[in-house]
Amino acid sequence: MADIKKFDKPFNVIDKDSWETIGAKVPVKLWLSEVEMGALEQVKNVASLPFAFHHIACMPDMHQGYGMPIGTVLASENYIVPNAVGVDIGCGMCAMRTSLFAGSLDVAIRKKIMGDIRKLIPVGFKHHSGIQEGMPDWSRHWEEIGDFHKTIVDKEYHSAMKQLGTLGGGNHFIEIQQGSDGYIWVMIHSGSRNLGKKVADHYNKIAVEQNKKWFSQVPKEWQLAFLPIYEKAGMKYLEEMKFCVDFALANRKIMMNRVMEAMSNHVNVTFYQDFINIAHNYAQLENHFNKNVLVHRKGATSARKDELGIIPGSQGTASYIVRGRGNKDSFMSCSHGAGRQMGRKKAQETLNLQDEIAILDEQGIVHGIRNKKDLDEASGAYKDIDEVMYHQQDLVDIVVELKPLAVLKG
Repeated sequence: MADIKKFDKPFNVIDKDSWETIGAKVPVKLWLSEVEMGALEQVKNVASLPFAFHHIACMPDMHQGYGMPIGTVLASENYIVPNAVGVDIGCGMCAMRTSLFAGSLDVAIRKKIMGDIRKLIPVGFKHHSGIQEGMPDWSRHWEEIGDFHKTIVDKEYHSAMKQLGTLGGGNHFIEIQQGSDGYIWVMIHSGSRNLGKKVADHYNKIAVEQNKKWFSQVPKEWQLAFLPIYEKAGMKYLEEMKFCVDFALANRKIMMNRVMEAMSNHVNVTFYQDFINIAHNYAQLENHFNKNVLVHRKGATSARKDELGIIPGSQGTASYIVRGRGNKDSFMSCSHGAGRQMGRKKAQETLNLQDEIAILDEQGIVHGIRNKKDLDEASGAYKDIDEVMYHQQDLVDIVVELKPLAVLKG
């Protein structure tokens, strides 16, 4: 395990002048009682950004990432930080309730359904051989910024059309769940595929080059290069980022339709029209503490007053449909999931394969853990979702608890 700093309370505030080395520009508010030292060092860097606004908010699933920790919220004035959004722009969750009652899908039926889902939805690096319908309208974005032929979206557009309706890899998943409301649910976690990464990498590179030219006071090793939102590169990043968010949503909608198709092959089912969607890697203009600021949510989701959201656990643990409480101190945000407690390589090296399989098998969950390489997404690689939910009781209220029945991982 990584070096951990422990606090004696579930909610903590680090004053801007209390860091051991240098003072930060703004304080940090943490909805957690322990944090890995690597993530804490990154948070200090984020809090030291000259354009950071009011405070930094750290969600209970926070862990070390690239530049800014995953599970962190940064509000800024007039500047955008690509690495404070992340490489999978628009990545998020969607969920729908079915007409099926809990307990109506036995293991045999679930296996058949998951088999059909695998046929309909490519996973990992795979994509469709042909162009898929449902691409969001790019013209409304590029008309605002011009230079359409120079954008990353334009260059990647054709390839992206074949990636619509694909799951991707890593922690992305499709899950059939049993809800505490007595119904069967479907939940999907996926993002903007290679398109989002191309956009993120391109504009972060520009930001690094520009910051060097400006003799920026933000050290390059912080990996927090920035762009002014009132200059061309910043405006173009914001518009391409928005398109990636739209693309990721379209991707999830198409996959949900394919899951509906797979389920309908085996059971008489309808889906309720309340499509719940929440993104967790994006930035947008919002008003907080009487000021319009650009809120970066990296591995964090919006939790405005009465807004429905989704907080997934790991495969083998519960997930939650939640309702936001609009807590101003979190910039009206909450965690995006359980959060990793160990890296992928560490999980593969230290977790016991048979123990992790048993955790799922004993619950009757249809899953795909077969060998050591699958342990990077085992339950043991993630934080305790119950503890994560405990730490954010002032951020969200639980509406429905969802327990996994069948899981397809990317």
